[in-house]
Amino acid sequence: MCVFLLLKDLTDSDPEPSTVERLGAGPGSGFKWESSPVKDDPHFHHFLLSQSEKPASSMEPISKRLKVIEEVTGSTSIQAADSTAINGSITPTDKRIGFLGLGLMGSGIVSNLLKMGHVVTVWNRTAEKCDLFIQEGARLGRTPAEVASMCDITFSCVSDPKAARDLVLGPSGVLQGIRPGKCYVEMSTVDPETITELSQVITSRGGRFLEAPVAGSQQLSNDGMLVILAAGDRTVYEDCSSCFQAMGKTSFFLGEAGNAARMMLILNMVQGSFMATIAEGLTLAQATGQSQQTFLDILCQGQMASTFVDQKCQNILQGNFKPDYYLKHIQKDLRLAISMGDMANHPTPMAAAANEVYKRAKALDQSDNDISAVYRAYIH
Repeated sequence: MCVFLLLKDLTDSDPEPSTVERLGAGPGSGFKWESSPVKDDPHFHHFLLSQSEKPASSMEPISKRLKVIEEVTGSTSIQAADSTAINGSITPTDKRIGFLGLGLMGSGIVSNLLKMGHVVTVWNRTAEKCDLFIQEGARLGRTPAEVASMCDITFSCVSDPKAARDLVLGPSGVLQGIRPGKCYVEMSTVDPETITELSQVITSRGGRFLEAPVAGSQQLSNDGMLVILAAGDRTVYEDCSSCFQAMGKTSFFLGEAGNAARMMLILNMVQGSFMATIAEGLTLAQATGQSQQTFLDILCQGQMASTFVDQKCQNILQGNFKPDYYLKHIQKDLRLAISMGDMANHPTPMAAAANEVYKRAKALDQSDNDISAVYRAYIH
């Protein structure tokens, strides 16, 4: 198994390869990081986490981006040849890109794909959302099937498992446009079972499938600073190299299809539970006569200080719940993560408690507000 990470915008404080220690210990932890900057772009690094028979404690340079080291893995060396960072910019793939779903995340992704010179065809259930991107140079697809048939690689980013299935399997859906060699990349945050189903139907038509859910928010999407978690067909991952560089700061390849969905749900479970706990702390401070602003000031001077905590708390104190990530979506992710825990016979009591608070917030009509609106579940 190999895990790829594509990193850009590293600061001078980032560790040099020789200072990065091996992650993990004990049996089965035979992993080592291998790193080198992309040629001509010192701000874009590639890390390869490879598993070998013997644990390794040092890092070896990789001379080319997206290259598998033959001595370590036994596989032949490969490289994504059609996207190369030159002088800090991105040379876009010459493949035709399709994009389905122009919501909070999809809009920022498409904008950055266009800015970096990709040829993009867009479709959205509400057609009016396509207008801005048409003005920016995108092409318009009339149906998901048409986009998939016109493009080499089609991305989708929609709200939930049902929407993801409908987009592929429904009338004029993606599946009708899939031909041998066509690539489909599912970026929606859904459950592993949905990913398995979509992978099977796409590949049954000769298509190539990759899942690539993203960690981030609307602002990070707009800034091209998402974290992409990919799994499935590694050759599709390589073909998407310039696209992932345009939309994100980091890209991980996690192996077989379903792994990215699992990892994404775990990450969002932690984020959702954490946000509910912060809201609980703010309201408990108020209930006990403490200053909420002082609570935030103290919090931001401690070990939990982060941009996320500061921005979410400031928005709460200002009564600003404009969505950066929909509350209804984080509740969906919590529900799916709890279900995943049940299937693995693994307890998720913290997530279950947080899920109930988000359900309470949804009952208070907070679904289309930001996840920080979970605060309102504690004050009503």
